[in-house]
Amino acid sequence: MTFKQKIHQYYLQQVQDKIDVFRDMIASLTEDSKNDSKGSAGDKHETALSMMHIEQEKLNHKLKEAIDQKAVLDKIDPASASNKIALGSLVQANGIYLYVSLALPKINIDGINVIALSPQSPLGNKLMGTEVGFSFEINTTKYLIESIS
Repeated sequence: MTFKQKIHQYYLQQVQDKIDVFRDMIASLTEDSKNDSKGSAGDKHETALSMMHIEQEKLNHKLKEAIDQKAVLDKIDPASASNKIALGSLVQANGIYLYVSLALPKINIDGINVIALSPQSPLGNKLMGTEVGFSFEINTTKYLIESIS
């Protein structure tokens, strides 16, 4: 497995884990609301159900975001490479590894830090469509693209 494939697999697993957690939480809330509706009566009962419903809506929204993130990662073929930076490119600039995919947490693979960034981010936007040797500046920091895989 290549370095880029390891990175892609790690992020896919992270997003899938998030999806699983949200689904479990939603199922748990649904079960709690069923159990609660059997026992309580009155205003406290209505308030508790309402709070559970609000929490469920929040979790459903987060679940949808995670599913959308997975859909973006599923579109990326980590085995492909290009001379120009595109979605799925692993870029080395100023000694930093940048994975053009989604805005996700920084990770460490094989002792190397990798930053995942969205093509819509300021840095991602500057990178898109460029080639090795391209240099640019963002917030007084100069970048030079050293490699693309």
